[in-house]
Amino acid sequence: MTDNTSGTALPSFGKTPTQRWPVILENRGWKDYRLLDMGEGRKLERYGKYTIVRPEPQAMGQPMLNQSVWERADAVFTGDTDEEGPGRWKFSGNVDETWNMSYGAVSYVGRFMSFRHVGLFPEQAAHWDWVSEKIREEKARQPKRQLKILNLFGYTGLASLLPAVDGAHVTHVDASKKAIAYARENQALSGLDDLPIRWICEDASKFVAREVRRGNTYDGIILDPPKYGRGPKGEVWDLYTSLPGMLDSLQKLLSKDALFMILTAYAIRSSFVSIHELMAETLSKQGGLLESGELVIREENSKRALSTSLFSRWSSR
Repeated sequence: MTDNTSGTALPSFGKTPTQRWPVILENRGWKDYRLLDMGEGRKLERYGKYTIVRPEPQAMGQPMLNQSVWERADAVFTGDTDEEGPGRWKFSGNVDETWNMSYGAVSYVGRFMSFRHVGLFPEQAAHWDWVSEKIREEKARQPKRQLKILNLFGYTGLASLLPAVDGAHVTHVDASKKAIAYARENQALSGLDDLPIRWICEDASKFVAREVRRGNTYDGIILDPPKYGRGPKGEVWDLYTSLPGMLDSLQKLLSKDALFMILTAYAIRSSFVSIHELMAETLSKQGGLLESGELVIREENSKRALSTSLFSRWSSR
């Protein structure tokens, strides 16, 4: 990892954040996830008990494993190679409609979806661990402080459940009723129904605007938007045109003693520098540290890494 900082102490609130880039956050997998191989525009992964093959335009090299290993995959996604493009799954035998996996204290359901996903984005584990560290550090520093976390475009809920396990109160927002139901299914599977999580099915932009009007604030914000999407009432989200206004509103939602804000961007024709500069402009008086770069997954038993998304994240200390 390299950075453009001088190693000086972080500036206080009201000043420009110290900036560091490029930062590469690497995930090597865990018990229920591994990137087994990649090449020729595809990737071979293991999710729990199943191995799957999916399109991956950034896998431009040659596969390292024998072709017979690929042919034994339980499921292969065929169809549109765009990240959000529709397609279908081809199964090599009988597979379950759903299956259970876990990450730390959270259990979650795997499911073969029509847009080639199976219920989680494994590269996000780098952010999950980082958020847990920030919450635990603050809890050790101020045991009585009740932290409030906002998770926008929350999908199936792992980024909401894990902070809640660490003691934060979480507000989870997603425009999809199916995603909200999926997230609550993961909560029940984990035996964590008593955790303080608000599950809200609403357009993220509308929710944020209302929170600003109400004067509500949060100690941490997680923002994981799609490139393009629609809200429950047909509201249009386009990352290039909608994100700047969203970030401006989110800056107003950061509490005076806020800990962090994370932005992740997938499947866009852009550089991490563009979202870094946007975050730097938004948080120009927030102090702390702003670091940006790429999330990558390291192949099992290999020197190769696969870049999956861009990120920019700010922390107060």
